[in-house]
Amino acid sequence: MATRAKTGGPASYFPSIEKTYGQPVSHWLALLGTVGDRPHMAQVAYLKQDHGLGHGHANALVAYRKAQTGR
Repeated sequence: MATRAKTGGPASYFPSIEKTYGQPVSHWLALLGTVGDRPHMAQVAYLKQDHGLGHGHANALVAYRKAQTGR
């Protein structure tokens, strides 16, 4: 019997982010690339204030990008 690996961590939010905001995750990660020098919570605030994301979704994107890029 085949089992499908379940995505965990910040990436588990990706399907909901794409469905809710109508943009692929790559779009949001590219936007974060423009503010990657800011502290974590400043990046979260940017996504919330300038792009209307909810806190959990914004935080997941920032955490994922930080884990991938180190910043």
